[in-house]
Amino acid sequence: MAGTKTGGQKAAATNKQRHGLNFYESIGRMGGKISRGGGFAMNRELAVEAGRRGGKARRIKTHEAA
Repeated sequence: MAGTKTGGQKAAATNKQRHGLNFYESIGRMGGKISRGGGFAMNRELAVEAGRRGGKARRIKTHEAA
């Protein structure tokens, strides 16, 4: 795994050399095919409640110092 920008560029070059120039395109395609669109996209009520709780927690903490 790359720890720096230079290391990431070297890793990308190695991956392209070993697996072909369209390596990242193909792994992205595989992930897109198996995706089922989960998370908040499947449950709007859950997303609304999570946002409500997060906003409420933030408002309470911002006025503690006063």
